[in-house]
Amino acid sequence: MTLKLTSLVAAMMIASFGVVPQALAGDHGHGHDEHQEEAKGPNGGKMIEQGDFDLEITVFETGIPPEMRVFAYSKGEPVDPSQVNLSVVLSRLGGAVNNLSFTPENGYLVSNQVVTEPHSFDVDVSANFAGKAYQWSYENHEGRTTINDRLIKLSEIGTETAISQPLTFTDELFGIVAPIASEVFAVNAPYQGIIQRLHVNIGDRVKKGQVIATVVNNDTLQSYQVTSPASGEVTEQLLNAGDRTNASAIVTITNTDTVWVELSAFPDSLEKLAVGMSMVVADMHGGEQVETELSYIAPVMTGGHIARVRAVIDNRDGHWRPGMHVKAQIQTRTKQAPLAVKVSALQKFRDMDVVFAKYGNTFEVRMVELGERAGDYVEVLGGLEPGTEYVTENSYVLIADVMKDAAKHDH
Repeated sequence: MTLKLTSLVAAMMIASFGVVPQALAGDHGHGHDEHQEEAKGPNGGKMIEQGDFDLEITVFETGIPPEMRVFAYSKGEPVDPSQVNLSVVLSRLGGAVNNLSFTPENGYLVSNQVVTEPHSFDVDVSANFAGKAYQWSYENHEGRTTINDRLIKLSEIGTETAISQPLTFTDELFGIVAPIASEVFAVNAPYQGIIQRLHVNIGDRVKKGQVIATVVNNDTLQSYQVTSPASGEVTEQLLNAGDRTNASAIVTITNTDTVWVELSAFPDSLEKLAVGMSMVVADMHGGEQVETELSYIAPVMTGGHIARVRAVIDNRDGHWRPGMHVKAQIQTRTKQAPLAVKVSALQKFRDMDVVFAKYGNTFEVRMVELGERAGDYVEVLGGLEPGTEYVTENSYVLIADVMKDAAKHDH
């Protein structure tokens, strides 16, 4: 139901003006339908003009960190960049301000500072040339959209604050439930003879000392009783009434109050494992799970380059039947990430991982450098300020809208 609702809301947002995407490079807030393709300079950049003096502003990032390159023209002819004194102020959503200074280089002025992502800001340009001062201001927005309160609620956009998070790393292994070897008992007759009566059947629960069979001794022809050495369940019947006992067991009794979980570990997992690690065992149909510890790691590998690892679990309720297939999440290590976001928050924008930062009713992409991932969270190494409110649920509604404008952004 939620998927249908949010999909409907997405359509409403695109069809209505409840969503107001901000202008991209050079668009001064005229909206999508009125957007006009602005003139580009000889180097594919944005042209700003004042009298006979023009600047062409580009962001270059091929193989290097993004930098601003500005080409100057007077009366349509290139100007020696050393003759221009230039500064640029980038004002970002959320209040951050970047001041750029410039150095002449190869026919253009290059910023001394990196132009960090996202390339979404209000731009103020100050230039001096031939004794005259020039000023320009324009918007260069990308990956930004504004949504009214009603649609935020309808689309069920969820947020949380980006803070430090504990990361728990696990390895998932698969295996089966097995009886504990020391809890499997072969019940034998101490003296050879003929079974006169068998008192139990397969599946019967027995207690320690309970009579299992009555046997007639071959030598004395006297009857005696064979009792159970332990409490458990009769899991195998090997002889019937009238059979000779000889050296064969009569029945097998298995105590399954505790059982083994035997798991298969490949070499890449094996290197991370150690006895005593916490683990959660679950059945394959999502019915139950139980916490325990890794208790054994086999010292040898099988022919298939697999090592057997094992844990013991309580089974007094009888859920964990020997032969049952299970999976286990073994906690291999933990770390405290200085900053982490929910995996559900991640989207792709211009082939980069992004999350949407929220400032009031305005949302904007933040290109994030990701570290290790564990469970619901992934470590953030850069691109997002701690304490930022970001979208954790239904951010696809936002990415669908901003991607419409990405093609128009001059990058």
